[in-house]
Amino acid sequence: MHHGAQAYARTAQQTASPRERDAQILLRAAARFAAAQSATPFDVVGAREAATLNRKIWTVFLSAASRDDNPLDAATKQNIKKIALFAMNRSLEVEVDPKPDLLNALITINRNVAEGLRG
Repeated sequence: MHHGAQAYARTAQQTASPRERDAQILLRAAARFAAAQSATPFDVVGAREAATLNRKIWTVFLSAASRDDNPLDAATKQNIKKIALFAMNRSLEVEVDPKPDLLNALITINRNVAEGLRG
């Protein structure tokens, strides 16, 4: 990336709201999954790397939803936990045995949650 573009990206990241940063991270993982899935042949290494990133992202979300000081209502926290557990388990499945069809749900979940975060 060009130096000016890097500086712009850093500034945009620093001024983005936490929700926007979370959305960007989810979309980055979804894009990496989509790139691995559409590659010919299927990009096994890319899928594994995206799955590792995705598992880390959802681990953070699960941890945040589990905190006592989280201001979200109980039902929302429970829904986040369920989605996080699914995403983490599916990501682990992809890390162990990457297959293109395993990525669809993760791409969809990440995109939909990112859209919700953006309001």
